[in-house]
Amino acid sequence: MANHNQNGSTGTKVFKKSSPSGKITTYLGKRDFIDHLTHIDPIDGIVLIDKDSLRGRKVFAHVLAAFRYGREDLDVLGLTFRKDLYLANYQVYPPVEDQAKPLTNLQERLIRKLGPNAYPFYFELPPNTPASVTLQPAPGDTGKPCGVDYELKTFVAENADEKPHRRNSVRLAIRKLTYAPEAPAPQPSAEAKKDFMMSPGHIKLEASLDKEKYYHGESIAVNVLVDNNTTKSVRKIKISVRQFADICLFSTAQYKCSVAEIDSE
Repeated sequence: MANHNQNGSTGTKVFKKSSPSGKITTYLGKRDFIDHLTHIDPIDGIVLIDKDSLRGRKVFAHVLAAFRYGREDLDVLGLTFRKDLYLANYQVYPPVEDQAKPLTNLQERLIRKLGPNAYPFYFELPPNTPASVTLQPAPGDTGKPCGVDYELKTFVAENADEKPHRRNSVRLAIRKLTYAPEAPAPQPSAEAKKDFMMSPGHIKLEASLDKEKYYHGESIAVNVLVDNNTTKSVRKIKISVRQFADICLFSTAQYKCSVAEIDSE
């Protein structure tokens, strides 16, 4: 399914989250960043810093994209079921002249409102980074679902490689979504025919959709035609939507799972 309609409104809401210690507060204008095929929305925001509590330390922001393909509590011989796909760091404070970018409209408004202790950060995702995706959990699965997820973290540390203390860090889940433009396409349809060994005639089942592409939250209209030329009765029709994903790890495997089902008597 397509992830986003370009005409969708993002609103003017600002997301705000503080570290447990209160030393830093992160502000983001949105948490969904769109790949428009020609460019990707930049990840821009502000960190409000309590400088007196830093004691000479620095403030960093980093973006991590990771692929989770198994439960994190099932580590085997130190191998985790998680692969980092993209990692970028940005030194928020003290500002680094080489990293400086022109302020965005959001950053200018927030700095005017928050004052001189507000510092900007800015990330540009490369075009080959994957979109956020969640694999529908199978029955009995526990923990976080598998898939590709993005996280923005701001933290206080001596250097960017240091493992930050939870009290001095802010973690925000963000998503990279792909804009899927509407394009004229034939209505998807398929048919199946079944013969019975002990009964003459056959049953023909035909199903079609009203369109090829659906955005999140949209209803899927399915038209079903049953042509029964046998003496048997059709008592139930079952319709299911299944998610398929080709996963390349040590070898290519196809993951499939039903995400919605309807039984019609």
